[in-house]
Amino acid sequence: MSNQSYGDNAIAVVGMSCRLPGGVNGPDSFWDLLVAGGDAVGEVPADRWDAETFWSDDPAAPGRAVARRGGFLDRVDGFDARFFGISPREAVAMDPQQRLVLELAWEALENAGSVPGRLRGSRAGVFVGAMADDYATLSRRAGVEAIGAFTSTGLARSVIANRVSYLLGLTGPSLVVDSGQSSALVAVHQACQSLARGEVSWALAGGVNLILAPESSVAVSKFGGLSPDGRAYVFDERANGYVRGEGGGLVVLKRLADAVADGDDVVCVIAGGAVTNDGGGEGLTAPSAEGQEEALRLAYADAGIAPADVDYVELHGTGTRVGDPVEAVALGRVLGCAEGRSGVLRVGSAKTNVGHLEGAAGVVGLVKAALAVRYRRLPASLHFRVPNPGIDLEALNLRVQTELEDWPHEGSGRVPVVGVSSFGMGGTNCHLVLTAGPEPVEDGGSPAPAVPGVVPWVLSARSVGALREQAGNLAGFVEDRPEVEPVDVGFSLATARSVFEHRAVVLGKSREELLAGLRALAEGGSAGDVIRGQAVGAGGVALLFSGQGSQRAGMGRELYEAFPVFAAAFDEACTFLDRELNQELDKGPVGSLRDVVFAGPDSETAGLLDETVFTQAGLFAVESALFALVSWLGVRPDAVMGHSVGEITAAWAAGVFSLEDACVLVAARGRLMQAARPGGAMSAIAAPENEITEHLTPYEGRVSVAAVNGPAAVVISGDTDAVTEIADHFREQGTRTKRLTVSHAFHSPHMDTAAAAFEEALAGIVFHEPSLAVVSNTTGAMAEPGTLTTPAYWARHIRAAVRFHDGIETLHTHGITTYLELGPDPVLTSLVRDALDGRGSVVAACVLQRDKGEVRTVPRALAAVFASGTETDWAPLLGAGRRIALPTYPFQRKRYW
Repeated sequence: MSNQSYGDNAIAVVGMSCRLPGGVNGPDSFWDLLVAGGDAVGEVPADRWDAETFWSDDPAAPGRAVARRGGFLDRVDGFDARFFGISPREAVAMDPQQRLVLELAWEALENAGSVPGRLRGSRAGVFVGAMADDYATLSRRAGVEAIGAFTSTGLARSVIANRVSYLLGLTGPSLVVDSGQSSALVAVHQACQSLARGEVSWALAGGVNLILAPESSVAVSKFGGLSPDGRAYVFDERANGYVRGEGGGLVVLKRLADAVADGDDVVCVIAGGAVTNDGGGEGLTAPSAEGQEEALRLAYADAGIAPADVDYVELHGTGTRVGDPVEAVALGRVLGCAEGRSGVLRVGSAKTNVGHLEGAAGVVGLVKAALAVRYRRLPASLHFRVPNPGIDLEALNLRVQTELEDWPHEGSGRVPVVGVSSFGMGGTNCHLVLTAGPEPVEDGGSPAPAVPGVVPWVLSARSVGALREQAGNLAGFVEDRPEVEPVDVGFSLATARSVFEHRAVVLGKSREELLAGLRALAEGGSAGDVIRGQAVGAGGVALLFSGQGSQRAGMGRELYEAFPVFAAAFDEACTFLDRELNQELDKGPVGSLRDVVFAGPDSETAGLLDETVFTQAGLFAVESALFALVSWLGVRPDAVMGHSVGEITAAWAAGVFSLEDACVLVAARGRLMQAARPGGAMSAIAAPENEITEHLTPYEGRVSVAAVNGPAAVVISGDTDAVTEIADHFREQGTRTKRLTVSHAFHSPHMDTAAAAFEEALAGIVFHEPSLAVVSNTTGAMAEPGTLTTPAYWARHIRAAVRFHDGIETLHTHGITTYLELGPDPVLTSLVRDALDGRGSVVAACVLQRDKGEVRTVPRALAAVFASGTETDWAPLLGAGRRIALPTYPFQRKRYW
């Protein structure tokens, strides 16, 4: 097969999971075991049963097995019940096979890049092969008195698959297949058929097998199937039975066309398959070469692939005296000696590495074959020395793969083709045909760049312990793979992982910085660029927009250069503002508000930003662009509030007026306030509002409260001499005061003429009711319908006190726990922290900060609100990344038995 082609029913394997003997906890570690030629067979674990009690070298010994070795899992009693929302009582009653399959399902989906929580309601199927129920044997030993509410579901084999469908909310077929030792591969074939018929959109399929009770091993021994040596001599003259193994595996399947359209990573393609039964023979459990030959012929006909093109077959390969020669003959007749074959057919068996997983054996062979196709290497089949006398390898044109080799014909243009066989003791045979997936199609477009100089790695878990373990696992993964790009790790974490309550974001501009952050997180320490938190409750998020006084030269310039979405929003605002500020711009050596905002410190226009008309317009341009940026990053506020001129941006963000009208409003406000009565002063006094107002009566009409920023943070504004006298009085009493650097006495009687003219200037503005909750500066309460939709309100807004502290109290009362400031510096952020300190879980952050790199402060602020529970979308920051398979969720298992 020199040219790759796929039939209409080709099925893609897009994700895999497995838990196998030898500490294998996923496809990567399984491949490591295979490549190393590892043998994971060992003694019966001490916590299962007393091997000496149930072992004898006499096959006739009653109640004894001839083997005390097998392939066993570690901590088979462990389960993360909390992760799956299962009570301890139910967890104890559940067959550990159900528990293992739940974990395997989650891991397979993570490996496939699918977020389990987003799959609810999908027409997807779950097909699991299983033939044993040892846990039921153990449970029944306790007698009828031990039967409880969860016994029925806990021990029902059908529920192994049903648990997964329930957990994920899947509505397609959900069933357990029992065809004996071929169960898992038959389950995969059933899933492929369901996909081909259009019955499901995707499927999970595989198998599970656990050896929990000695009775099952004794039964297999009495049947005559076990190797006394505890070793599988597949196709070897020493073949004397198989070695029991336990574990399981699942694959995520899609129609190939769907997988390609979805951009999935296709591990391999199942081109076709077949299931047959021997239909009788010398005995119920005696294999039939003719029956197996029929399965092979039907499978390759279904795949549309010539038998001569098969490179390798992953055998059923049990190492039994009768089974091996029958399988070899069938393979030789159909594949090894097929017309047109140019070389020998290679064969091998994973049972030599991990034992015979019985009902799950087929999926073990499938995962091994899929990995071999992906990596274009053939691992060794162990323990082969001299062929079984009943197998003429040369005549059958077969060769046992005894060493690790590169793929035969690699570089010739031939596409790898692999067969996988699995046979049940009752004669049900299954064979699947695998081939390589299509080469990924390169995207011709230009990917969006990642954040310049910084990459976020987003982690979350159900517990602190799991979060730390996840960080450690990821650090080990990255350290072992120097070729992995940090942006790919970030993209995969951001787009292909579920989000849980315990959260952390590691930020770094280099691989070393990111790894240092991961290590600190794993060790429970702290690091400057590791932001941690816990999403508790359903608190809302508010966006806060800064007011005059927070401006600084160059604010937003880095973001303008880094983020097209910010630049586009800023330019759009400047287009309207430049039109409104045409006269002011003509007076200075600048052509646009952009030049004023981004002017360097040594520029001849550096001081223009502090002129009120440019200050207010510049703040609006930057803050409206910041709103566009955080919206692009998935932040959806529950409420908005500004401080003075910042309320105009808040109202615009809530849809009160169009961008064009907002710019008209901002420009007119700044122009009129700058033209108001000159002189005057403003002073901040660290005292409660009621204490200050007591001293304002003698100065009525000359001084007023301009802002209430905190419980003891008030700003007064008005005539210079009056403001000075009042401030001096409080300073003499030991109260902190600070004269503000301003050109005018804002929010004071000095603004009366500006307010009157402003109302007239807004006659042409079209107002709308806000689509978001807006807190009014004039009242400190949520704006009622009709409040924000008149020129009169915005005129009063110029003159009235900014009741910011009352607004924070209002937001807190309405359940807001996260505050994100959109402005040049964390001015409002500090006020929020002071006001709400000690009043529950509150997070306040600002996207920009003076003298800090803007491309770093934005993701850091996003990380702070994400860690507190705010929904965010990190993918836009990592647009240049691609999805890669990362370590799966670190389940925190406890003993349930």
